Amino acid sequence: MKKLLLFGLGGCALFTVGILIGHFAIQQSDTDTSPVWVPEISQDVDESFIEKFIAEVDNMEIERNLKELTKVPHMATTKGDEETVQYVLKRWQDPTSGLDQAWREEYLVHLSFPDKNQKNSVKVDATLLLVTEREKNYTSDQNDPEVVQPYAAYSPAGHAKGKLIYANQGKTSDYEHLNNTLNLTGTIAIVRYGGAGRGAKAINAAPFGVIGVLVYTDPGDINDGLMSDLNETYPHSWYLPPSGVERGSYNSQFGDLLTPYLAAKQDTYRIPKETITGLPPIPTQPIGFEDAFKLICELGGEPSPESWHGGFNCTYNVGGPGFRASSIFNNSDVKMDIYNKEELKNSSNVMGVIRGSVEPDRYVIYGNHRDSWVHGAIDPSSGTAVMLEITRVLGKMVKEGKWRPRRSIIFGSWGAEEFGLIGSAEYTEEYYTKLFERSVAYINVDISVFGRYAFHSSVYDNWLQYFNRSSPTYGLIPNVGHLTGAGSDYAAFIHFLGITSMDISYTYDRSKTKARIYPAYHTAYDTFDYASKFIDPGFTSHQTVARTAGNVLLRLADSLLLPFNCSDYAESLEQYLQVALDNFQEELSKHGISMDPLKSAVLKFRLAATNLDRVIHQSDFAKETPYKIRRINDQLMLLDRAFLDPMAFPDKYAYRHVIWASRSSGLATFPGLADAFEGAKNSGLKQDWSKAHKHLSIVAQAIAGAASTLEEVI
Repeated sequence: MKKLLLFGLGGCALFTVGILIGHFAIQQSDTDTSPVWVPEISQDVDESFIEKFIAEVDNMEIERNLKELTKVPHMATTKGDEETVQYVLKRWQDPTSGLDQAWREEYLVHLSFPDKNQKNSVKVDATLLLVTEREKNYTSDQNDPEVVQPYAAYSPAGHAKGKLIYANQGKTSDYEHLNNTLNLTGTIAIVRYGGAGRGAKAINAAPFGVIGVLVYTDPGDINDGLMSDLNETYPHSWYLPPSGVERGSYNSQFGDLLTPYLAAKQDTYRIPKETITGLPPIPTQPIGFEDAFKLICELGGEPSPESWHGGFNCTYNVGGPGFRASSIFNNSDVKMDIYNKEELKNSSNVMGVIRGSVEPDRYVIYGNHRDSWVHGAIDPSSGTAVMLEITRVLGKMVKEGKWRPRRSIIFGSWGAEEFGLIGSAEYTEEYYTKLFERSVAYINVDISVFGRYAFHSSVYDNWLQYFNRSSPTYGLIPNVGHLTGAGSDYAAFIHFLGITSMDISYTYDRSKTKARIYPAYHTAYDTFDYASKFIDPGFTSHQTVARTAGNVLLRLADSLLLPFNCSDYAESLEQYLQVALDNFQEELSKHGISMDPLKSAVLKFRLAATNLDRVIHQSDFAKETPYKIRRINDQLMLLDRAFLDPMAFPDKYAYRHVIWASRSSGLATFPGLADAFEGAKNSGLKQDWSKAHKHLSIVAQAIAGAASTLEEVI
């Protein structure tokens, strides 16, 4: 089956992508987290140059990049990480194909590691079962001594011993369900990935008296139920082997935890460790499904709800608590010994720049993190391999004097992303003012290719055929998700700085598998061998991503008028408004709260956007003064900044964008209003309805304020 490229968008960008894809534009949009695509006039981009760029992007070069980047494990701040720093610097400082300038920037950050001298362990009593501490070796990669033991970063050290229970995905509702019939005090919960964030699984558990949490990847969620490494899983296919363990950071916020809103430099003030919030309060450890199978299938108690069942061919009992009477583990406790330790470590960003020829003080930023949990062939090195190929092609053209962009292009290879988007967040904190005032857009390519599926025709055609939605303005268009969370390094740019952002990757055909992500994710099996055999043999999908991302990058850097469309932003707001009206208006009215200010603000934005469109389309920019072009570009560039409110979400670090902030509500609408309404509806308290009124005012005034930035400058 043909497959498509999946882009995530945050902000007002309408990108004119053209050439490879077909001449069209992209804009984030509606309640279903999607973009708007419309024909767009050319804004003096040199199409022949873009064609030349596309022709020069070489899949074999990308393959060589990936092989070099994945020679050794390169977890943040390790020796392997420093080797990748040197490799990227060498490439960006190459005299024939490097950038104008490249350098490293250092941050002293708070990280969490397992103790090399005392291994974390999970046992059923002392003799019955010892959970596997190291993944099985199929190739020499897994045997590398630098492969870090599976662990939950930022889990506290500690010792927990208690009866086992099965708590599904570790959501609050899961523990509430168990608490109706079981005494959870002193128990250890085993939960599967999905449904709640990593750290939230333990945070949700502690109030119910649970003293430890085991987390595993269920084969029903990642392997389509397949479990045997004799013929079903890696190295025979892309599926996760039984001993594979997904590592990860278990903190709930991004950036360095000790220096919120401050760059983590050597002499920066650091908050006391005990004041950090959003970390697991009880020992937590990830394990493989091989061991989870042995534990869950021996549990006693009642069967769990059917929706809790995964891929094991046994009954998912909830536990007595503990194991069933006929089990070899009967009356046995599970014992967790966790020896994680927290350290301040030096982490490096590698930065590079191609200086702009006309507007060097306007920045188009392109980035990806460099660190991985182990070898990280897909996450993140597939994205870094693509970025290095883009910089090779563009750098060579700059060195040969054949091209220089209108605006400056900044490239960032971020450090310590896996621990909570740290490198990119610290960069935005250190250079906040400059980036806030001068940045045009941010492009993120992290996992560039998620899976192996045939690609035919153009990106646009595949996208439109297999992943589409209906726009009230344009009809059937390709579908795109909004960047409302913090899944990668775009988070600080869109949520903290209000910079229009985009995340690009090639995904697999989700109609053919239930895998929530590529199965080797964050395990020791995410290697060059895995990538080259099962994810993208021939690296043609990587090449497609490089050509598409580079195409977007060049249009942002070279267009006389920025290829953004504010009328499509208006459509997004109108559709968010409609969802809010359908779901909130009647109940808010009962509490004396009118939605008229919000309706008026969205209408004001639509009128202002339409007027700016008229000004743009009636202008002959070849004859206009540079000042008018600069003025309009600034209106377009700064629009997303107008939606920032530093006081809107005081409990959410760095979330300031009132349209695209994360939300707990399942409704795709204004996040602050949606969450506040849901809280008020559940509690019925007057103060909670007042909070809903407050958030309605916040978003209404932000939209009206943003509209005013689109009006004629007087």
